[in-house]
Amino acid sequence: MLDITDATESARTILLGLNREWIKRQGDFFVESPINFVTAVIWYLRKYGNGCFCTLPHVIEMMQVDYEELFAVLNMEPEIQVLINPFITAYENDAMEQLEGQIASAKICMARLASPQLYWVLSGNDFTLDINDPEYPKIVCVGNNPEKQAIYGAVLSLYISRLVKLVNRKGKQKCALVFDEFPTIYFNNMDSLIATARSNKVAPVLGMQDFSQLRKDYGKEQADVIVNICGNIISGQVMGDSAKLLSERFGKIMQDRQSLSINRTDTSVSKSTQLDFAIPASKISALSSGEFVGMVSDDPNEKIKLKMFHSEMVNNSDAINEEIKGFKNIPPVREMDSQQVTDNYFQVKHDIQMLIEQEVYKLEMQGKEQEESEFPS
Repeated sequence: MLDITDATESARTILLGLNREWIKRQGDFFVESPINFVTAVIWYLRKYGNGCFCTLPHVIEMMQVDYEELFAVLNMEPEIQVLINPFITAYENDAMEQLEGQIASAKICMARLASPQLYWVLSGNDFTLDINDPEYPKIVCVGNNPEKQAIYGAVLSLYISRLVKLVNRKGKQKCALVFDEFPTIYFNNMDSLIATARSNKVAPVLGMQDFSQLRKDYGKEQADVIVNICGNIISGQVMGDSAKLLSERFGKIMQDRQSLSINRTDTSVSKSTQLDFAIPASKISALSSGEFVGMVSDDPNEKIKLKMFHSEMVNNSDAINEEIKGFKNIPPVREMDSQQVTDNYFQVKHDIQMLIEQEVYKLEMQGKEQEESEFPS
């Protein structure tokens, strides 16, 4: 993180990822207050000791410190004084109900991440997230756990938020960001990434079961922007509103119509043309496995005449099965046991305890020195 705005974005991403309902209430007092509080803690740890304790587990543990000591320590950092001033004022004026409403909502949801396993993963520093560095390119693959989707999804959102900031820059290696089951994570400003990434040779690919998933988790306005800003779209079988939306997006074409009329004396055939949907919603709802419809975008140098398609992907099942038989398990990077994980968990707690004790001791020494200078013996 280079400045405090990066800390603000990280705090917003993790809290909105843990509280999806807050996405639709951004700007409210009891939504923005917890974000400011977490921002202050993150940026303090980033500045302290050149970021030696700037990890999510340390942030979670520091939020649990008593208000009196915590506010005194945070107030030592000039850049975050404006963020924590409302909390200090509420504490000094004994407005504890308001203070708890502002801070407790952040503490409660962040406490869901307090587990030895997550602390182990989140407190390490094995590699950097600049995956498209021309000198050290990387492939990063992370997966969610369906049983703990709400918790792990917020952590993945934080990783993605920081990764995109490093990836979406000029002069980097071309790369792709593939988000399968995209609605299970929260990424702020995805529309900005889609709009700017193409010029930086970054291809975001969003995979989802249905547009309604996106509306449920992101809100209608943000979901509509994400869907409409994508130039390329590929869809299998979808139902309801999603099928209608896609059918309207593919547009209408002139189609031949033929009607047959029979009476006692003769038979007549009439032919006409009518403007109708190129791919009706009923056809999209009835696509078979392996069938896809879609539309692709082009650029001035490579024009595409037939941009819409309705086609079937034909797989060579025998060749695929033969390839699967040759797959090997990924070897473990390092061996670890439960004791190491537990030790790391308590080490994080010890780090914050020592930090608070040292900083409080400094404040006490400064107070004594000031008293002695004002009232010499």
